[in-house]
Amino acid sequence: MGMHFDFTDMRLLTHIAEMHSLTGGAKRSCLSLPAASSRLKRFEDSLGLKLFHRTAHGLTLTPGGDVVLRYSREVNQQLERMRCELHQFVRGIKGMLRLQANTIATTDFIPAILPAFLATHPDVDVDLRERLSPEIVRAVCDGSADIGIVVGDVNIEGLEVIPYRDDRLVLVTSVNHELHGIGEVDYLQTLKYEHVSLYEGSALSTLLLQMASESHSTLRSRIRVGNFEAACRIIEANVAIGIVPESTARRYEKSMRISIARLADPWSLQRMSICMKSFSELPTFGRDLIQMILSDLALAAEY
Repeated sequence: MGMHFDFTDMRLLTHIAEMHSLTGGAKRSCLSLPAASSRLKRFEDSLGLKLFHRTAHGLTLTPGGDVVLRYSREVNQQLERMRCELHQFVRGIKGMLRLQANTIATTDFIPAILPAFLATHPDVDVDLRERLSPEIVRAVCDGSADIGIVVGDVNIEGLEVIPYRDDRLVLVTSVNHELHGIGEVDYLQTLKYEHVSLYEGSALSTLLLQMASESHSTLRSRIRVGNFEAACRIIEANVAIGIVPESTARRYEKSMRISIARLADPWSLQRMSICMKSFSELPTFGRDLIQMILSDLALAAEY
């Protein structure tokens, strides 16, 4: 039997690899489990090799499966670009834009842009995920993300990069806290106090835990919250202190009795960049989003 390649089979393989599960891959591919199992077996038979190892932890790709996955993602990207180009001629085709970003961009900057983008692109869906910068770079490189917004000193060799914006992490306290008015403080000095932290696994929480660990110290989180506004309200009540982006802190400083101090640590400067494999090869709506992000930045700089 000769090798046979089917778009549905390639999408199924991609979904199984991302979910590490035949059941999960079938669900994301909108297939029943028996149909997905049958398709995978026929795909493996036509190629003459096994695509997955079956382990106690789920399905993992074989070396041959890795090759098929890489080309499957490239094919799916090409199909997405074709759908975009044909959109002006064919109605009812929806595009998907996969965007991964660090905590600050995900919670503060990008949500302010997406309503206008979605309103002007009604046939485009956006999958926005918060990730650590190294994970974002890997996702853009392997094709599981179209656009990434990364921060700090991360290896982005081989990707096209557009400088985005700078922000700084700052200490926020109540105006009644003993650190009120300190002006500048080392992160380690803050660790003797209880902190309010973002949810476990967020990029910012992971960074702060890592910085504490590297200094052989412990970050004591009295409470975890889902967003910066909730964090600042906890801080205002003098329940705990916290580390948040300066742009966020300045916004809530106008309506809350909070105090801001710069962190003296070099890593507190959050230098962000937009990365992608190739700007020119993005779907038209992907290029549109990047232009809107940069236009919003230029508008903010005027105020």
